[in-house]
Amino acid sequence: MIKNNFLAKICIICEGYEEYEYLNKIISLNKWDKYLIKLDNAESDGNIFARYQYNYQSDEYDLVLIFGDTDRPNYDTYLLNKEKINELHGNEFAANNVFIYGNPCTLQVILQHFSNEPVEVKKANKKKNRALIAELTGIENYDAHEKQREQIFNMITEQNYNLMKHNLLKVLDDDSILSTTNFLKFANYFESDSIEWIEKINKVLE
Repeated sequence: MIKNNFLAKICIICEGYEEYEYLNKIISLNKWDKYLIKLDNAESDGNIFARYQYNYQSDEYDLVLIFGDTDRPNYDTYLLNKEKINELHGNEFAANNVFIYGNPCTLQVILQHFSNEPVEVKKANKKKNRALIAELTGIENYDAHEKQREQIFNMITEQNYNLMKHNLLKVLDDDSILSTTNFLKFANYFESDSIEWIEKINKVLE
């Protein structure tokens, strides 16, 4: 399903506004411009599976992915969404191939843009991360409201996108361990000249 000059058409279900606006900013940097990427804001983790199922079954996309928090250690909804995705595809590997996660939250990815060394986020609670966010970005009392999200995403540039990727080279991809993410793997996929990675994922899903 190649569209115009794009290699493939991809839908990414975003857990909420933070994920949606962050990915929208990255897309605006034209780092992933080989692919036509549509973002769908689920607005809560409880809506993720329904949005995934709808977009997957629409046959409009070459691939449908999800981007959200694990909220570990209390991450029942994340595990439930993974379980539902596995049931939809009839195997135990599907969710691990389509879920882009920040563990315990998306700040585990976002804050990598603003540090010269990997950042470890230990708590999903915004209040628990305020001191770290203020130290790295200068934004005080962060609670992810609209103006603050606009502030932090306006600070993201091509240069610190590359810094984020460099930092994530040292971050584990294991959603059972805190301060981890698989974002780097997908960022590299979205820069790839080959759609072999999409074909491999779809083989798992079919």
